[in-house]
Amino acid sequence: MKLPFPVLCVAVACCSSACGGRQAFAPVVPAANTASNAAAPAGAPATYGALARVPTPIKHVIIIFQENRTPDYLFQGVPDADIAKTAIDSKGETVPLRPISLAAGYDLDHSHAAFVQDYDLGKMDGFDRGLSGRHHLRPFGYAPMSEVKPYYEMATQYAFADHMFQSNQGPSFPAHMYIIAGRATDEVLLPNIVEDNPKHKGHKGVQQGGCDSSPGTTVPTINAETGKHGPSPFPCFDPAVLSDFLDAKKLTWRYYQTHRGAGLWHGYDAIKHVRYGKDYENVVSPSESVLTDIAHHRLANVTWVTPADAWSDHAGKRSTTQGPAWVAAIVNAIGKSPYWKDSAIFITWDDWGGWYDHEPAPIQNYYELGFRVPLVVVSP
Repeated sequence: MKLPFPVLCVAVACCSSACGGRQAFAPVVPAANTASNAAAPAGAPATYGALARVPTPIKHVIIIFQENRTPDYLFQGVPDADIAKTAIDSKGETVPLRPISLAAGYDLDHSHAAFVQDYDLGKMDGFDRGLSGRHHLRPFGYAPMSEVKPYYEMATQYAFADHMFQSNQGPSFPAHMYIIAGRATDEVLLPNIVEDNPKHKGHKGVQQGGCDSSPGTTVPTINAETGKHGPSPFPCFDPAVLSDFLDAKKLTWRYYQTHRGAGLWHGYDAIKHVRYGKDYENVVSPSESVLTDIAHHRLANVTWVTPADAWSDHAGKRSTTQGPAWVAAIVNAIGKSPYWKDSAIFITWDDWGGWYDHEPAPIQNYYELGFRVPLVVVSP
């Protein structure tokens, strides 16, 4: 029998000024069908479904890692999803969530201390605590549909996981270690885990992380078993990472990032044996090189894609509305390529970014797990 595969068909575009001077994305994927006569496994129930008839195994896994949003913020209106329309503020009052643009010019606190405050022993009512009266509604928002329609269409045409929780209770640097290592530490540091972004005594503000960090850069850690602060080492570690297992099976991989060197989103730069070994050749920049590699049939077996600032969904002074267009460009490039038939694309976000979410985190220890983050899976 013939099975029609729903393929995302979204036209997205931006002018160069709106994209921060970076590339504009305007992909459209043609509709597609595929034929399959594969039988369901022996003993499978009658409702086993269309997926049982797809004969081609997954050969390409693509992990698109965006920034700082929650399901309540990004996915209002997805049918049957666990999405709230109201919040509880720090005064115990019910607050309607309101439209707030992806390009909102402020960045909410999403440090580990902010997690503890926002979570408030599971009451989920601390998101506005410490904000001025003029700003206390900032965390209680959702994205206008006009800005996130590509995300909505992917979530409704494919699979949307509404109970996916962030691995850690902190910001970008440790989150990007978790996505490649399953933890933000190594054997030397355990049971201490990287708690927050790196710091430098001589410089104000957040520092870049990784083995290429400036001398004097340190990163705070927390003992996951006791909650006490641990040592503050240089942000260069040596845990086992997923790429080690891929290498052992002679499978290819690439990690796309906006530039070489240290960075909060540059997970493999923080892994010593990768950064100073041959495998660092698989760390590719700029991020949009992934589109060229797909077009030229160079897609690896496993691919991590991190964005440029302008396409990241990260709120703040440099924020734009171009994250959905960037993600749709990658999905559509794969959708109209030979890779589509054997690919699985996982789209997720590294942390909650300080935005409200109503679902309490299933706490495992003093640093795991964190708040919900969206997960969309796109695959035939």
